[in-house]
Amino acid sequence: MSKVTFIGAGSTVFAKNILGDIMMTPALQGMEIALFDIDEVRLRDSEQMLLNLKQTTGSTCSVTSYRDRKEALRGAKYIVNAIQVGGYDPCTITDFEVPKKYGLRQTIADTVGIGGIFRNLRTIPVMLDFARDIQEVCPDALFLNYTNPMAALTNAMNTYGGVRTVGLCHSVQACVPDLLRHLGMEHEGVKWHIAGINHMAWLLEISKDGVDLYPEIKRRAMEKQQSEKHYDMVRFELMFKFGHYVTESSEHNAEYHPYFIKSAYPELIDKYNIPLDEYPRRCVNQIQNWATMREELVNDKALQHARSHEYASYILEAVETDKPFRIHGNVMNTGLITNLPSEACVEVACLVDRNGVTPTHVGSLPPQLAALNRTNINTQLLTVEAAITRKREHIYHAAMLDPHTSAELPLDAIIALCDDLIEAHGSWLPEYR
Repeated sequence: MSKVTFIGAGSTVFAKNILGDIMMTPALQGMEIALFDIDEVRLRDSEQMLLNLKQTTGSTCSVTSYRDRKEALRGAKYIVNAIQVGGYDPCTITDFEVPKKYGLRQTIADTVGIGGIFRNLRTIPVMLDFARDIQEVCPDALFLNYTNPMAALTNAMNTYGGVRTVGLCHSVQACVPDLLRHLGMEHEGVKWHIAGINHMAWLLEISKDGVDLYPEIKRRAMEKQQSEKHYDMVRFELMFKFGHYVTESSEHNAEYHPYFIKSAYPELIDKYNIPLDEYPRRCVNQIQNWATMREELVNDKALQHARSHEYASYILEAVETDKPFRIHGNVMNTGLITNLPSEACVEVACLVDRNGVTPTHVGSLPPQLAALNRTNINTQLLTVEAAITRKREHIYHAAMLDPHTSAELPLDAIIALCDDLIEAHGSWLPEYR
């Protein structure tokens, strides 16, 4: 039977969702599940959690943890990637605290922005190390990337790693149900079309029984925006100004654009209910709660699981059975979205079957939406260029073209900030000329 390797298996909660789904899927019984993580304690925790789940579900999948990454990968047909290079302490702390000295504030810092740039710079070399192992021991494997920054990492693995890679994110499948639930509208029977780039894909069309739902969505959204503070004020404002709703959350999109986090206009933070430093808060809470979560996950011999909405098990099932399944995946732009660069990684509907992941053609996005996407693509491509060439000047270029960073800081300050971040990261970054 086929083998799936999970890299970053110490992410125990996520491993439960992805691998628990596989263990619950009849067509995937007997599959070999290989676990790898550089944190041996967390690795053993995940192995024990899955062995508990194997007993309670009656799954025939095997579970083995590996200390050698290449052996974990050897012969794999599928690879799931869920790593975080540098973790919360020290690297996420660095990504937030050094920019604060320049007056540059962030919310999540895992996609673009100055934090996203440096998360890419420390992650791409590690991913390309994976690619070299994959080329040697499982060259035909399908690589399912769940790690952020999604677009740039998926691009690097496809373009420079030579590994068949699709990036998977939760934002598309959650977009329409969450939006309609927030506005008190039913989502059953609704048709929709989404395309763009990761974390900035656009709800291009939405209808039910042939009726366009956008006018009612915008009416209800305007009423809510004018009457109460809520968690989605940034996305609603983007929809009012640019015509379409965006897939990823308001706390993310607040830092993808130059309009919302501005030191010269501090009142915008309250106006749009923007949670500055949101990701560090989440990290601290997760660390504090881990002891309780560990007891519930690792030491519960009666652990149960219900198949989640994560795409991974459905992709494996479609490939193994040749029963088609539709996902939204991050793939290279091989003429899929005609007014975005061909070098970019885009997020579009894809068909999965025995042939693998086949993306669908979109055509042109509305021009204002493509223009917003390109502002983020510019930084993504230059960050990849910096990681590949190890030229410090391309780090500067990526930061100088980042919408939020460039809206807040002058050129010399951006360069100085990049230099300070390179120094602060120390051995977490490769040498840059």
